[in-house]
Amino acid sequence: MSATICYLNTWKRFVDEGVLDPARLNKRIMESWYRCKKEQVNPYLNKGQLVLSGDLLNIQREKNAQLMDAATSHLARMSPAIREAGMMALLVDADGYVLSLSGNDKILDEAGKINFVEGVRWTETEVGTNAIGTALQTREAVMINGTEHYSIASHNWSCAATPIFNEDGQTLGVIDVSCPVDHSHPFMLGMVASIAYAIEREIAIRSSKRELAFTQQSIELAETYGNQLFVVCNQKGVVISASKWVRNKVPQSVGMSLNELLLNGYRIETETLLHLREHNATMGKCLFLAEEALYNRNRIFPAFSPKPFYFRGEMGVSESFQDTLKKIKLVAPTDSNVYITGETGTGKELVAQAIHENSPRKNGPFIALNCGALPKDLMESELFGYTEGAFTGAKRQGYKGKFEQANHGTIFLDEIGEIPPSMQVALLRVLQERVVVPVGGTKEIPLDVRIITATHRNLAELVNKGTFRQDLFYRLNVYPISVPSLRERTEDFPHLVRHFCQKNNWNIPFTDELFERLRDYAWPGNIRELLNMLERMHILLSDELANMGQILNSLFPFETIQESGRQSSGQLKGIEDTASELRIREKIQRALMLEALQKTKGNVTAAAKFLDIPRSTFYKRLQKFGL
Repeated sequence: MSATICYLNTWKRFVDEGVLDPARLNKRIMESWYRCKKEQVNPYLNKGQLVLSGDLLNIQREKNAQLMDAATSHLARMSPAIREAGMMALLVDADGYVLSLSGNDKILDEAGKINFVEGVRWTETEVGTNAIGTALQTREAVMINGTEHYSIASHNWSCAATPIFNEDGQTLGVIDVSCPVDHSHPFMLGMVASIAYAIEREIAIRSSKRELAFTQQSIELAETYGNQLFVVCNQKGVVISASKWVRNKVPQSVGMSLNELLLNGYRIETETLLHLREHNATMGKCLFLAEEALYNRNRIFPAFSPKPFYFRGEMGVSESFQDTLKKIKLVAPTDSNVYITGETGTGKELVAQAIHENSPRKNGPFIALNCGALPKDLMESELFGYTEGAFTGAKRQGYKGKFEQANHGTIFLDEIGEIPPSMQVALLRVLQERVVVPVGGTKEIPLDVRIITATHRNLAELVNKGTFRQDLFYRLNVYPISVPSLRERTEDFPHLVRHFCQKNNWNIPFTDELFERLRDYAWPGNIRELLNMLERMHILLSDELANMGQILNSLFPFETIQESGRQSSGQLKGIEDTASELRIREKIQRALMLEALQKTKGNVTAAAKFLDIPRSTFYKRLQKFGL
């Protein structure tokens, strides 16, 4: 009893004064209390507030049908022991909604008094520290007793919960066992762990059986369409089976990503979802492909290449960037000059590297130089080199310029629009004669080098203004490649974020709200700005008490998103907050929100859940659309 009073006094002092003695509480519970304080959860809440019923609850159960199906038999087996012990068992989904509830009738009646019922959302944000919400938050098994709960609704309860994971480590839901605090027993934690483990094994077995059936069905389909360009992909975009025609042309096609396969000279002609015959579950898609003839001025290249395509960045899935990759793949085998355009931070140097690394010159040097960062009086010696004694301060043995360093390889001249007129003349001579003369020297040095240039400026406009030579422009602009801005690649955000996080070992949770914020922002700094933003997020999340929602609000305030949407390098015009002037995607979003609000009778939280988007995102859209 004294321990209960001690915890109650600790809770009262924390709620009233924000003061907490670390020695009084378990570390996980203490961290949870601080999270609740930051989220402004009401500690005097006496019941759950958000309860789905009727159609909304059925929708939630349908979304989690596989979890419920796998858990039913295991919960039924434990049900007699749970009833006899005066307890109840709950199956909760990854969003914190109670999908099913069973147990002692008297205990169920008591639970109903605090809305601890089927359909209620029992997360930390909704009802404070509790076994279900805290297990979802920490991804760990946890037991919480009495006044360890943050809100008074659960002060008379003892709860033990453990998460349920799939084979990829994603949280599917939670198993919870609860009872009045005076019936609490340590075995509750072992019980939920045992049930969760059994459910995970059941899910893994069923998943394995579905994958096997899917593979068999895919192979049969590939044999059926053996003389056509046909493949089957799983939901991760990996080729599971391919027709004989495809396998003969690309022997390593099975196991490739679909994007990688398409880079071998194919495009998607038609695609349909593929369902398992037995379960009618969507497992992937069937695709019929078509070959794309690759032309240059004098000859036709093969429609596919057995050689792998190397790209140091993340290729993504967006149509705009896939088109850029196709242009890279087409020009790489040639020696043509390439002129790359694109906004600052879009990855123009990565494109230049990809051209080099997929060319016959890949074993030669790749030399990159930012012309805009060089002082004008040093540019000539930096590009063409100098001989011994050419000027005061020259190295005794002279210096090989960037062009000579790049011999038998590729030179990449970034920000080519910044070079002065005198250097434009010298560069034109190098392009025409393929020789270079170092400063202070007389001997011509022959060059075997491919030239790739890039700029974020409009060279054609500079030519019209007379600040850039027209003849040099046409020499450089043999094969133009435009790199799309990040605004044109919104489908690639999940792939780019995952790539940067894996590359830098950043532990950033991939939430719907995160990707929604990324898509809504205009990204004037493009990929470079995204990388910086993710690094800041990683640093902020290193704080154990950090809240993802607050971090996103600080990094992407509504005013910033709205303002950036008006700019985007002078290419996007101002947007009025009226339905008639919204982009097509926003019009659809607005219409869906209105429909959801009507169905939920104006309940914003339920409407957000109905649309399966974060509540914070729903509120921001309400403000954005003037609803």
